[in-house]
Amino acid sequence: MRVSGARLARWARRGVRGVLRGMAAIGLAFTNIPLLVVSVVALALTPVPFLGLALVPWAMTLVRMRTDLERRRASATGVLVTRPYLPPPDGAVAGGWQRFRWTVTDPATWRDLAWLAPGAIVALSLGTIGVLMPLYGLAGLTLVPVWIWLGTGWYGYAAIWSVDSLPTALLCLPQGAIFLAAGLWATPWLRRVDALFARLFLAPTRAAELRLRVTQLTVTRADTVDAQAAELRRIERDLHDGVQARLVSLSMTIGLADELIDHNPAQAHRLLAEARESSGTALVELRHLVRGIHPPVLAERGLGGAVRALALSLPLPITVEVDLPGRPDPPVESAAYFAVAEALTNMIRHSRARTGSVSIRHADGVLTMVVTDDGVGGADPAAGTGLGGIRRRLAAFDGKIALSSPPGGPTVVTMEVPCALSSPRTKPSSETD
Repeated sequence: MRVSGARLARWARRGVRGVLRGMAAIGLAFTNIPLLVVSVVALALTPVPFLGLALVPWAMTLVRMRTDLERRRASATGVLVTRPYLPPPDGAVAGGWQRFRWTVTDPATWRDLAWLAPGAIVALSLGTIGVLMPLYGLAGLTLVPVWIWLGTGWYGYAAIWSVDSLPTALLCLPQGAIFLAAGLWATPWLRRVDALFARLFLAPTRAAELRLRVTQLTVTRADTVDAQAAELRRIERDLHDGVQARLVSLSMTIGLADELIDHNPAQAHRLLAEARESSGTALVELRHLVRGIHPPVLAERGLGGAVRALALSLPLPITVEVDLPGRPDPPVESAAYFAVAEALTNMIRHSRARTGSVSIRHADGVLTMVVTDDGVGGADPAAGTGLGGIRRRLAAFDGKIALSSPPGGPTVVTMEVPCALSSPRTKPSSETD
């Protein structure tokens, strides 16, 4: 009974959300026609010097705001509609001829305009049905208390009888329940039908998808080259400022000890002991540098073992759950490890968390890594918290990152990389249950 009640409650909430979205669709549908009229007027004024260059991009910006909202609404129903627009060329953002040309030569602009009128009709029709059905059923359920409160009289309900007595009012109860249940069940599906219709116009075509893919690969390649150059500069800086400086100091100390070995053996032995300690420190720094390039534990124990070892070195208790039936390719594995490491570093630096967790799994050809903490939340990717670096690192493998960090927490960083696992999972001899 408890499970059935929970399922009924979820079904009712889903229906109510569908009704509210239907009401929003009705209201938004009335904005489509004014936007279409404004766009047509702006296009008609194109021959007018300077006026068309200013009005058309402005009108199309309003249209794109409306269609972007519709894409987000469609995605909320489970129908993914990606943004199909071509990236603006240099100088197109400021305005003028380049912005006008970029706007009117993009096929997605004309598909947006083609959707406005039929989209309004479909949204208005389906939204009206989705709103009126449950309201009609609710009216049937409330007819008896209305009859009792207002007293005798005549009320019309349904199409097959009139309500002029209490028994006829009671007969409206089952009919109202049926209409309410049918309306709450049908409304989410009506919203999905509306989203599917919008996708016909607002989703990118096959040619647009190819153009967007080429653009994405170009940007990804540039980001990868920049990231690789930055990594090389970091390695060079660490070698120059760390290990190299310590080795120079070590060489000078040994040379000084060599000069003192004959006439001051005690001082020479102290310098040699200092040189021995300095060489050990240099070796530790060199190992840290190697781990920053490609941790040996990653090659030996795989992604799961490397993340577990990393979690043990952190000052917070981190729970690690790994479900990998194999190992990704080494470049993907390395990128995934450093992405998790960066997310954990952000957790330590910014979240003020007490505990955290890492979940790594592979399903349906996608490697998913989820890093969660119980900190204060409010993480902002634009605030330079390292999430941009994670995005660029994963983008080289068509990966993506999603952030949920409401004020007060928790913060959940979800990273996905499409990949295949190349070999069965083997348990290292050093790993124990």
